[in-house]
Formats: sequence, C-alpha cells, structure tokens
Amino acid sequence: MIEVQHIRKEFKTPVVKEGRFSGLRTLFTREYRTKEAVRGISFEIGRGEFVGYIGPNGAGKSTTIKMLTGILHPTSGQVSIAGRNPHKDRQSVVKNLGVVFGQRSQLWWDLPVKDSFDILAKMYSVNDQDKERRLHQFAELLDLRAFWDTPVRKLSLGQRMRADLAAAMLHDPDVLFLDEPTIGLDVNAKRNIRQFLKLINAEFGKTILLTTHDMDDIEQLCNRVMVINGGELSYDGTVRSLRDTIGLPTLITVSFRGAFQVPDRARSDDSRQSSLRVLQIVEQTVTLEVNRREMNTLDIVKELGLWGELDDFDMQDPDFEDVIHRVY
Repeated sequence: MIEVQHIRKEFKTPVVKEGRFSGLRTLFTREYRTKEAVRGISFEIGRGEFVGYIGPNGAGKSTTIKMLTGILHPTSGQVSIAGRNPHKDRQSVVKNLGVVFGQRSQLWWDLPVKDSFDILAKMYSVNDQDKERRLHQFAELLDLRAFWDTPVRKLSLGQRMRADLAAAMLHDPDVLFLDEPTIGLDVNAKRNIRQFLKLINAEFGKTILLTTHDMDDIEQLCNRVMVINGGELSYDGTVRSLRDTIGLPTLITVSFRGAFQVPDRARSDDSRQSSLRVLQIVEQTVTLEVNRREMNTLDIVKELGLWGELDDFDMQDPDFEDVIHRVY
C-alpha cells in the first residue's frame, strides 16, 4: 500500500553574517547551511497494517509524513501510495488519503462543525447520501452530536480531535496518516480516539501510519513499530521484538513455601555468572531480574524450582518508555 525507497530531505537555511555592512554583503554573496532531516529511509507498509512511527523531537517523523502526503518533495528517492506518486499524481493520491496533524486542524475556525463537514464533502466530491451515511457512523462512534452546531474555536481539544478524525475519514480513504493525534488530550479523550482507530483498522481495513510520543498509543494500537533517529531508520519490527532486541531485564517476584536456598551465582553482580540476578530478599519473597533473551519462562520456573517450593510467581516486562529511551 505504501512503498518508500531511499528518500532523503535536505533543508537549506541562509547563514546570518555578522559585522559591519553584513546586510549589504548578504545581498551579493549569500551562504547557506544544509541540514539533512531524513537520510535514505526505505520501508513498505501493507494494506490494513497499523504501524507506529516514533522517534525523538527533530528525528524526521513529521518530515517523512509530509513527504508521504505530497506536502514536501523529497530531495531524492521515491514514494508510492497504492502505486501512485503523491508528488506527480497529487490529486488522485489525495483522494485516497486521510491526514490528521494533532496541532493543526483542517476545520474552519469560525464555522460550526457540521458546516466544515459540508465544505469538505464538496471538496472531495462526496455525494449527499454517502456523506450522511458516514457522518451518522462517525457521530455514533465519536459522539459528535454533542457539539454538532458548535463553532470549532469553542471546542475543547478532545472534541476538536474527534471532529478532525471524522473530517479525515469523510471521503472514505484507504490510508490514514496521523501525526500526534492524542497530544495534550486527557485520559478519556485518548481512550475514545484509540477505540475509534482500532475499529477503523480492524473492521474497515484502513491502513494507518501513526507518529506519537505516547508509548501507550503504540502498545495499544500498533502491530508494528518503526523507530527513526537522526533522520535514519534504526528499527523496524514488532513491539515484542523491540523489547527482546534491547534486552532490558524482566522483573520477577517469587514467593517460596518454607525454606529455600538462593545460589551464590544469582547474588553476583556479574551478569556472566547467571541469567537470574537477585535484587532483594524479604522473608519468603525474592525479587530478581532476568534477561528474557537468555532464558524463557519455562527455564526460569525450572531454575527457581531448584531453589525451593514455589508458592507465587509474577513477571513484569520493562516499561515500553524505557525500551524506547534505550533505542534513542
């Protein structure tokens, strides 16, 4: 559905000269500084995939999205959306795209929400029957009727984002690009947005590319994650594989019945001694960490069973935030 081949994007900014007559000298000899925002990124996204695209501020996420939507032209490389180039066949490609930028709205600021939908329907040549049918669906799923007649400028952030999502889907695109759609939202608003996105992906087969700094969005929504850092793609795979690749330890809490014996190798700070390392012992309860790349769950239980009779056992994977920070 989406194919990207070795795209690069450079931005040139003028160098500000200092000293006397600097402005005059700039008129005749202007120097530029070149910044490479995206460096030779390639990837493919299949129909119906829900992919997270994450990275630190300034990594190149938004620049990539703008090249995919045709807003920016890549300095080099190729982009294809459903077999078409968004820069050469812009009108035909845009008809198949829905785009939501979390900090910018495509709605008209002083108009009621329903009037913005009417204008967008005309722009995308959506007939009245399809428009009414889709708006009825979105009104139910996103609870739009509560602010149907409210000017956009009077909406809360959560209400505006729900209206923007409906606006992006009004022409029934196959591909949806989302740039920070839950930024600044409260817990309830985020939950509503996520439920809607899950539905349109699972039930309607929409292909979604999501950029976000909210790691809960990634874990709850995406079946694949790509990590960009310094303009380059540093990881492309599943969330589970990303955890395993980083190798952050899993925290284990185990309780024993009666006496138990912790081997000396598990008390050592030297990771070469044992894959299990004890952090704390309080009465019959032991807290330890394990590298899941070195031991699977069955091996862990077998090893702990040699220490004593197990009473209770709990495993807690590392927080996804910690995984992402390790990648950055």
